[in-house]
Amino acid sequence: MTSAAPRRRGRPSRTESADVPAARDRILAAAREEFSERGYDKTSVRGIAKAAGVDAALVHHYFGTKEQVFEASIEVVFGPLLNAPGSIGEGPLDGVGERLARFFFGAWESPATRSALLAVVRSAMNHEAAAAVFRRLVSTQILRRVAAQLDLPDAELRAELAAAQLVGIAMLRYVIKVEPLASTDPEQIIARVAPAIQAHLTSP
Repeated sequence: MTSAAPRRRGRPSRTESADVPAARDRILAAAREEFSERGYDKTSVRGIAKAAGVDAALVHHYFGTKEQVFEASIEVVFGPLLNAPGSIGEGPLDGVGERLARFFFGAWESPATRSALLAVVRSAMNHEAAAAVFRRLVSTQILRRVAAQLDLPDAELRAELAAAQLVGIAMLRYVIKVEPLASTDPEQIIARVAPAIQAHLTSP
């Protein structure tokens, strides 16, 4: 009896091909968890593959390099967030600070998006490739879209200053976990932060 020809390493078998969405989802979920817990430098494609229950070559086949796996894993979760800037700009301009703060902390407080945000922030702190992904998502996809709706002088600078304050708070609350900030009710934080964000965005 003639044995079947060996499968080329890194390419999915027919069975795997029929289950590509499930395999890709497992890899992306495992990648988010690994990057979130270990940061970019300490995460490896082999570790992601092990956590997902697949061969490392399959991770390369679907996504390419570790940087590409990182970007794909967080963009899956960031997708819905990237649609939010439009709603932030809707409504009276004097409420844009609260809407932005509520959007930002709502994303961090959601279990569905917090792991991806932690993966990005922790990895961006010590690796340029991860930092580049973070800048692209925040600056290009979110801040510039918010700035475009302000129709004010120095709109991009205003949006970046607002983001700097929000990201700084997120670092202390969710990454470093400084008390009492880490355990303060998010509504209380929004109430205190929103006026400062409003000032960055709309003050003369």
